[in-house]
Amino acid sequence: MLSRTADHLFWMARYMERAENTARMLDVNYQTSLLPQSADTALAGWSGLLSISELTWAYQQQHQQIDARSVMDFMVRDESNLSSIWNCLRAARENARAVRGALTTEVWETQNQTWLEFNRMLKAGEFERDPGAFFEWVKFRSHLSRGVTVGTMLQDEALHFLRIGTFLERADNTARLLDVKFQALAGGDYFGPDGSKEQQEVDFYHWSAILRSVSGFEIYRKVYRNVIRPEKVAELLILRPDMPRSLAACMNDAVANLRLVANQQSDETLRRAGRLQSDLRYGRIDEILATGLHAYLTQFLDRVGDLGVGISRDFLVPMAA
Repeated sequence: MLSRTADHLFWMARYMERAENTARMLDVNYQTSLLPQSADTALAGWSGLLSISELTWAYQQQHQQIDARSVMDFMVRDESNLSSIWNCLRAARENARAVRGALTTEVWETQNQTWLEFNRMLKAGEFERDPGAFFEWVKFRSHLSRGVTVGTMLQDEALHFLRIGTFLERADNTARLLDVKFQALAGGDYFGPDGSKEQQEVDFYHWSAILRSVSGFEIYRKVYRNVIRPEKVAELLILRPDMPRSLAACMNDAVANLRLVANQQSDETLRRAGRLQSDLRYGRIDEILATGLHAYLTQFLDRVGDLGVGISRDFLVPMAA
């Protein structure tokens, strides 16, 4: 496969996954903002959302203060924000158009229709009327795109690069979400003793929001069958290979697809990916918490970023003649 084609497929999948992840975070934050809470708590929630995506500085260049409407508008349709849903869906569609011949008709039509319908909905004011329904639509279109891709494409290198892009982007987002949300509690002492009844209620909604943002609330109840505990939330989203959006599950799928496209120059990248996969497979949550969750997730993000660079070098950048 031409490296140019692999590059378009890889980034098409990453941008589609990024649009879904952004919609998930916005939806949970929006739903949480409807609950009774102080102004400081609401501000912290929207500030954290910008921090997750490393958009605080870009946002502050255009807005004087942080508020729900401005943040949602910035992250949904601001064309100057390269990580906005508008830009992600546009980039996914343009990458798909560039490799139209490598995709099935169903995959291309899904990507193209998503972009066209998204713009129609924005112009019709559907985002303003019901943000929750709008975010659900974005998530549904991502699910549809992924399902059509797996269900109609030949299981060759094209599909493998699409899957690698999806799982690397998902792992990166889950790690960012965990890092920012776990630090959001006062003092960062999210593994301390239980506080007052009121504080426990606040904590319940906090952890529930984290789980719902990755479709993990029902899964948590099924796996642990008890009250929501921070250390169990961390374990579920980091080490459980049967949780679809956990770091372990993402790396298992990324490495499996990476092995299928391995070439003579990708040995080092595959070794680093396999080592990261092994660290997650044999890791223990008590060891991670003992060394510091923030330090662990920061290192994980660095390693995933390094993998992305390695994949680009080994597969996506045209080799010199």
